[in-house]
Amino acid sequence: MVSQQWPVVRDVLSDVTGRFADLVAASDPDALATPDWTVADTAAHVVAIASIYTTLLVPGGAELTDPALAARIPTVTVDTVADLNDLALRRFTERDPAALAAMLRSMVSTILDRTAGTDPERTVPWLGASKVPVAGVLAHLVNELLIHGWDIARGVGTPWSVPPGEAALFFELFLVGMMRNDVGSVLDGQPPGDRRIAVAFRSPHTTPVTIVLHRGRVSVGAPGEPVDVRLTFDPAVLNLVLFGRVSRARAVLTGKLRITGRRPWLLPAFLRTVRLPTNSVPLSAD
Repeated sequence: MVSQQWPVVRDVLSDVTGRFADLVAASDPDALATPDWTVADTAAHVVAIASIYTTLLVPGGAELTDPALAARIPTVTVDTVADLNDLALRRFTERDPAALAAMLRSMVSTILDRTAGTDPERTVPWLGASKVPVAGVLAHLVNELLIHGWDIARGVGTPWSVPPGEAALFFELFLVGMMRNDVGSVLDGQPPGDRRIAVAFRSPHTTPVTIVLHRGRVSVGAPGEPVDVRLTFDPAVLNLVLFGRVSRARAVLTGKLRITGRRPWLLPAFLRTVRLPTNSVPLSAD
């Protein structure tokens, strides 16, 4: 799966970077993209992540040049990532849209160059001492561009698309990729329950997978094992729901999420642990 998706995620990253950079360069930098961030702040956030990845993805590994960020990253959880974002934005001061767009294009070009000959399944350390495949790191950056492009476009009133095939890369290569390797402490923070909850995720754009939560630990289930919940999803909408941009109710009512199975009522308990940051949500989330 990863080897088949590797050229896809590289092409998508290049394409979405161009779209995002064009959007930033054409937008009012002082317009609010979220209640907390302007367009310029949002773009700077994405560029700061890309800057970290230019170091993180160096073959053989490399230390971040900023010791404050380097010290914080291994201890970050979903619930404290907002503090890391704030720190990164304070230390990354560029806010000129043209400069940010140019920096992003250059950094992504560096990322693609540095990973051209690498094994896409090679893992690198990520937040909370988790381990993510290189392909998953690229997919994470794709998702940052898609989600924050969505924020900026809504803030300035311009169209922005989140194609489901592109959004699917985040779920399949990043989320599932991390769960197949090592989640670390990134999902810590919620009291673990003893009950085992297995959720089958199905989409036309992803490989069928079952994710299991048991005693606070998350893993990928074995094929054919019993499941409690079946979630059929549009990857673009699922990502927007997970990041707090679209409500679960709206996603269900529009048919973009379908919840079935023998114990569908267990899904909220599952999502209290298997969760993503929802800070800096847009000004008018659905």
